Amino acid sequence: MRLFGERNAIENPTVPKDTRVYAIGDIHGRADLLRALRCLIEEDARRAPIARKVVVYLGDYIDRGLESRQVIELLLDQPLAGFENVHLRGNHEEFMLRFLDDISVGTPWLANGGLATLLSYGVGVGESARMEERADHAQASLRRALPARHRAFLEALALSHVEGDYLFVHAGIRPGVALDRQAAQDMLWIRDEFLSSSAIHPKIVVHGHSIHWTPEVKPNRIGIDTGAYATGALTCLVLERTKRDFLHTR
Repeated sequence: MRLFGERNAIENPTVPKDTRVYAIGDIHGRADLLRALRCLIEEDARRAPIARKVVVYLGDYIDRGLESRQVIELLLDQPLAGFENVHLRGNHEEFMLRFLDDISVGTPWLANGGLATLLSYGVGVGESARMEERADHAQASLRRALPARHRAFLEALALSHVEGDYLFVHAGIRPGVALDRQAAQDMLWIRDEFLSSSAIHPKIVVHGHSIHWTPEVKPNRIGIDTGAYATGALTCLVLERTKRDFLHTR
């Protein structure tokens, strides 16, 4: 009997019949790239019409890039017509939500791209020389500036999504743990233990979170965070039956 994680790789992984899935990697405040990639997706879908189209956003919509607010507004106000739109939570959305209620995460969030998000909402950090006071000022200002529907969107983000033999999640999963027992902390933050594992998971894991300059296709996972905020390359994985393809903004 094989132990969990020791079975053979999934042969010919597939998504449901008459379905095409588009999975989009980490956007990080690049509304310009998101618009461009969505045009490529719509063009691709027109070339080969299919009954069911699903677009899965893998999270990290905010921080680092200059248009975090604009990204969220685009997702809320202009969902791709004719597609099922699935929005997953990334660790940066988790960071922002925690900051709204817990001032102690202010310094690490601001140091990891949060300042760009504040600026997109017209929020500054004040002029105090003490980082704690600047974070306190930013928290109070962001609470006032953040539209209620934006906060509701962030709070409603899902942790994972399944299509056939594929599991979509922001960061990854903990090897050896059943899918229905995965911890939110791992799905949002895990890195080395997941990336270095050769264990064959119950599903092929499609993830972002860890930058690689080209898509990483492994027997057990597909990574599509291509560092869009810095490289200009926002990546989309396209799945239909057993076929895989990629769309890129650059």
